[in-house]
Amino acid sequence: MMEFLVQFEMNIPDGVPESEVEDRERAEAAAAETLAGEGHLVRLWQAPVGTSRTTVAGLYRAGSKAELDGLLGALPLYEWMRTSITPLVQHPNDPMRVRVIAK
Repeated sequence: MMEFLVQFEMNIPDGVPESEVEDRERAEAAAAETLAGEGHLVRLWQAPVGTSRTTVAGLYRAGSKAELDGLLGALPLYEWMRTSITPLVQHPNDPMRVRVIAK
């Protein structure tokens, strides 16, 4: 499995009814729970950007970039997201790696 840092910025189009936004947000929460249960979504963080926007960063695991693209493309809010994906490789000084080697 490969790990990826995925950053999302939401851009909800003007005129979208609040009820649709709420429905998609509920569906997004359920989708995130499923991805976490399958081992694809490891962690999520959010950071406010100004007063009206939020950036979300997630640590994902997938077999390939293509698999990750498919997982993200299926998210209910995907069409309103601008994403940035960074493949990650373990650093030689990663504390988790050092702990595992030392055992």
